[in-house]
Amino acid sequence: MSTKGSVANRKLGSLFAGVVRPIQRFFELEAASGILLLAAAAAALIWANSPWSALYTTVFDYPLSLGAGGAVGRFTVRVLINDGLMTLFFFVVGMEIKRELVVGELRTPSRALLPLFAAVGGMLVPAGIYVLLNRGGPGQPGWAIPMATDIAFCIGILTLLKSRVPHPLIVFLTALAIFDDMGGILVIALFYGSGLHLDWLLVALGVTGALFVCNRLRVANGLIWAAGGAALWYALHHGGIHATLAGVVLGLMIPSRPLRSASEVLAELHAHTTQLMNKPADEDLENAEVLAIEEKLEDLEPPLNRFVHLLHPYMAFFIMPVFALANSGVSLSGVGLSDLANPIPLGAMLGLFLGKQLGIFAATFAAVRLGMSPVPGNASWVKVYGVCVVAGIGFTVALFIAGLAFPEPRLLDEAKVGILLGSALSGIGGYLLLRMTAPVIGTREAGAPAPSAAPQV
Repeated sequence: MSTKGSVANRKLGSLFAGVVRPIQRFFELEAASGILLLAAAAAALIWANSPWSALYTTVFDYPLSLGAGGAVGRFTVRVLINDGLMTLFFFVVGMEIKRELVVGELRTPSRALLPLFAAVGGMLVPAGIYVLLNRGGPGQPGWAIPMATDIAFCIGILTLLKSRVPHPLIVFLTALAIFDDMGGILVIALFYGSGLHLDWLLVALGVTGALFVCNRLRVANGLIWAAGGAALWYALHHGGIHATLAGVVLGLMIPSRPLRSASEVLAELHAHTTQLMNKPADEDLENAEVLAIEEKLEDLEPPLNRFVHLLHPYMAFFIMPVFALANSGVSLSGVGLSDLANPIPLGAMLGLFLGKQLGIFAATFAAVRLGMSPVPGNASWVKVYGVCVVAGIGFTVALFIAGLAFPEPRLLDEAKVGILLGSALSGIGGYLLLRMTAPVIGTREAGAPAPSAAPQV
């Protein structure tokens, strides 16, 4: 009986592993978040155009309330996602920006110059194309829609093309997208508020000052930061600035240095482990002693890194897909090719697909020719152009800005159609262009001159 049971258990374990391991391998892929985001957007489009389209509207427009007595806030599920969960998204974005500025690719002017120059071109040209098509019309408030680059989708596509794209080009696109995020955050703060209220903005300034003090004291307690972030969100919401920007400010305030110096922690660990090694060999380590070692090691990790590692999976595999599911459902019934020529969808589509690639490539080409920086990874200009095309995927932040710009559902749906088409053309076009280029060897393109023949950094 026991033999049969063990065989059955082994079969069950093998079956369980066969189901779970592919899922584990998927979530370990660098492109997994982009694939999941695409699947959520596709699911939303299919759902909104299916016989169950009314259910899609019912689910995300379902009314909710929070509070008690006279202090009750009323909102919908979609508002909870867009104003609540997206605050966590911007919190992680803020931390990622700070990490790149402190220890990453943007820590020195020489490293940051080329992606900064490229990002400016990639914001101005798309916005200009959109404004040319919508100036003076009802679509004018959406001028910032095609400015953003969706880093999850872009990195997902470039990860699928690892053999064709040098790693420095991926780093270049990542840094460019971070500058795009900074520009998008600034635009949202300055142009998409709801009327400023000085008293609440002073409260927000006071909360920000308190968060700065927490930064200087290197506070690592997550509950304190969560309370400060909630207070800042509430103050900005009443102050007329979009409340999700509280996440960015909070992310920039998280300490990026360890709580204690490495030498101090290692000295304590050395003394502690020496004491443990002198214990009799037959005595086991107590849980408290093991936990003490773990706590000392945790002091070596900056709070910023710890929070990013903790929240990034939730952002990539939950918040962003849920946002895509809630905001990508556009009814296409009655939409014909002639409707795509309307200024709003045409401006969003051309801004992302043409404006992004032209603006980024022109700025990058000019910066290299002026001697500001070499071509990343000694790549050919065709590869650089392919990456510029991929950068036209402006999904998450573009949808977010569209929601702020167009409270009217009809105009918002038109903007969403343009965003989806422009992003799809950029992703497919960039992938096909890069797929046709030569493979890379290390950081060099096959057949390209050795790095010594390339311009020096």
